[in-house]
Amino acid sequence: GITKLERLCAAPEYGGAGLSKTDLNALLESGIYCVETIAFMPARKLTDVQGIGDAKAKRIIAAARQLVPMRMVSAAEMLQMRRNMVQLTTGSTTLDALLGGGMETGQITEIFGEFRCGKTQLCHTLCVACQLPIDRGGAESKALYIDTEGTFRPERLVSIAERYGLNDADVLENVTYARAYNAEHQDKLLTEAAAVFCESRYALLIVDSATGLFRTDYTGRGELAERQQALNRFLRKLQRIADEHGLAVVITNQVMAAPDSGPAAYMGPQVKPIG
Repeated sequence: GITKLERLCAAPEYGGAGLSKTDLNALLESGIYCVETIAFMPARKLTDVQGIGDAKAKRIIAAARQLVPMRMVSAAEMLQMRRNMVQLTTGSTTLDALLGGGMETGQITEIFGEFRCGKTQLCHTLCVACQLPIDRGGAESKALYIDTEGTFRPERLVSIAERYGLNDADVLENVTYARAYNAEHQDKLLTEAAAVFCESRYALLIVDSATGLFRTDYTGRGELAERQQALNRFLRKLQRIADEHGLAVVITNQVMAAPDSGPAAYMGPQVKPIG
């Protein structure tokens, strides 16, 4: 489960950091909602929060890392952790087999392909599948869907729920939806999502599509470097969310032609993911 920030309000001798109510509110206003976020954060980043200096930042991070497992482990322990990891079914036994069991939690999976090849349909299926019992390939959890292209259709969820024998009203209630209108808004939604993930049990975050708004907001060669930096920051934020909350993060992407005059042109697909 997610470790609540209130744990850090305890005195140091009781495993906390002695945070005041003012400190706690400052962390929340900065988009920090759980102890895991602090544990994975460099101290210099925490000093950006109002009222938190170097010494206090180090004390807070030290307390957070006592609450969050961050020790070295053996390969045998790592293997056991991976065996215990929840994987989400895609609804296709063939695709599940190709993925080694399904979509991994704690990881980012990119689905890319040409326009109208079924990427969004798969995302809708995952939103329902993650609500299934664990013995049916689900996680008995909710999903959050960030839509950048206006392609989300709740009626699709209803038909998929019927296929799985689930109550459609419950399925719809367990999917949180947000429409992103530009790259900056898309990034802001991730910060808001972190708060949502601390309040309830989520197993899946979908961004459909991850790169579309970056392509439209940053145009021309002059903005290419800035676009890549913004996109890299967004992807790093996604990975941090996957780590902190144990979510399966699924992003979609379109493809572009990859012309190659060499021998490689005859040995593989002639397209590559955009971005």
